[in-house]
Amino acid sequence: MKYLIVGLGNIGIKYENTRHNIGFRILDAYTKASNIFFEEKRHGYVAEGKYKGRKIIFLKPNTYMNLSGKAVNYWMQTEKISIENLLIIVDDLALPFGTLRLKPKGSDGGHNGLININESLGHQNYSRLRFGIGSEFGKGHQVDYVLGEWDSSELKKLPEKLDATQNIINSFVSLGVNRTMNLFNNNRDSVQNEKE
Repeated sequence: MKYLIVGLGNIGIKYENTRHNIGFRILDAYTKASNIFFEEKRHGYVAEGKYKGRKIIFLKPNTYMNLSGKAVNYWMQTEKISIENLLIIVDDLALPFGTLRLKPKGSDGGHNGLININESLGHQNYSRLRFGIGSEFGKGHQVDYVLGEWDSSELKKLPEKLDATQNIINSFVSLGVNRTMNLFNNNRDSVQNEKE
């Protein structure tokens, strides 16, 4: 069994600590804890690991956000990974900071990375883990907020949230999306009045 776990983000130092790059940050935390390392390969940075006998391929696309689908499609085909074993990790403005929400499919929500993945795959029936970044910005400042860096209070809480995402990834790989949703989507850290 092989799984492709994709964290969305933009390459380059200026994007490294931005809210939009939480997908990269989550994969960096996971691979660091597992003592595995990324190598630059075609269309992205790739690391390989194992969990309970299952092979996991971690991908950080180097195509920039709005061409993420190119990298996802390439690595799915190269590694012959089924759509059920694909997980996309993405930032979400519609969720309060730190809220984690796993879904087996869904709309792109206006997210450029998901828009391109949907176009490349020809559908939106793949699992995604949405990390809430909140929406604490004034009118006309959405781009500045999304591409802005975490504030000090968010940075204090990030390590705990990153640990939680590692548990979700492991559960997705070992138990599947539906059982993982039941375990994690309604825990005490989740906010029930999610905006769809």
